[in-house]
Amino acid sequence: MDFRDRPEIAAFREEVRNWINNDLTADERGLAFDASSEESYERTLAVRAKLAAKGWAAPAWPVEYGGMGATVRQQAVFNEELAYYRVPGPDFIAVNYIGPTLMIYGTDEQKKRFLPPIVKGTEKWCQGYSEPGSGSDLASLQTRAVVEGDDFVLNGQKIWTSGAHRADWMFMLARTDPDAPKHRGISYLLVEVNSPGIEVRPLVNMAGSHEFNEVFFQDVHVPRQQLVGEMNRGWYVGMATMDFERSAIGSVAGVRRDLEDLAAEIKAAGPHVAERCRYDMADRAVEAEVSRFLSLRILSMQERGAVPNYEASIAKLFTTELNQRVARTGLKIGGLAAQVSQTAMYARWARAYLQTVASTIAGGTSEIQRNIISTRGLGLPRG
Repeated sequence: MDFRDRPEIAAFREEVRNWINNDLTADERGLAFDASSEESYERTLAVRAKLAAKGWAAPAWPVEYGGMGATVRQQAVFNEELAYYRVPGPDFIAVNYIGPTLMIYGTDEQKKRFLPPIVKGTEKWCQGYSEPGSGSDLASLQTRAVVEGDDFVLNGQKIWTSGAHRADWMFMLARTDPDAPKHRGISYLLVEVNSPGIEVRPLVNMAGSHEFNEVFFQDVHVPRQQLVGEMNRGWYVGMATMDFERSAIGSVAGVRRDLEDLAAEIKAAGPHVAERCRYDMADRAVEAEVSRFLSLRILSMQERGAVPNYEASIAKLFTTELNQRVARTGLKIGGLAAQVSQTAMYARWARAYLQTVASTIAGGTSEIQRNIISTRGLGLPRG
């Protein structure tokens, strides 16, 4: 495991840091607090336009597809610096999920049509996987796509669709052979969100944020040339999409910045608060370092060409639960007043406490991660 930046990586880190501090406004460096508001979203788009102009919209993409051909380590440094300064990065779903999937499974026409707008930041994407009865058991999905002439005709529903209310396109899984075993008979489609027959309904979480949605499909026509990979083999394309997520080192950097903020708030609150919270802060600081080491382990594996499996589940599980503990520590600083106060400091941690509930659900629940760790990491039998 390589703990230190090599000279060329240190130089790239400094380049990213200088760009953040010199080319972005103070507002653009603090957008992570409320990314769901329209004002914050407009600023996010402005930052992404600056990233595209800099050539950093898709750092790890090959140069021939508009990326900079960044190494795994450079991509991690890029993610880390943006997270620490709370700068919204490129469209994660577009750049890290659908883009690399099309590079492998897409036709030449699909690559020419969809990859350039992702790099330019002119088209936004969402993911259509989960359904009301198909979450952790995704292969049980029931949204149907029936071939009629040159089109697929879609009927069904997706749920927890992040960003669907702002997306131009959705990549989705739909059942095209209902008689096949559940992991077969599924196809991977690209669907224009404003197509006739699509209805996007907001789902507002308990923090009051509109980030995800439920999406209904009624006789939606999708051209057959928007099928990715082989018909009825979409499950394997879809799982490849899920493999493209990078190391969680960006999340770790965000935790480190939160802990720095908490320490400053404790000092400002006085000795009585410091006495009450010092052991919690010590625990969080140790846990943040553990999370960082877990992420560096994944990063080192990726640099060697290995594919993280249960290691990624360990990092995901630990870091998302750490996010929840940090939010609880923030609330503890303010005591009962933090639950009702609307001052900036207290409102922030109250909001974080509510928002981080979803951290251990999104991207695979903690229960799923523990199952992966136990079977693939520890070699225990399936229950």
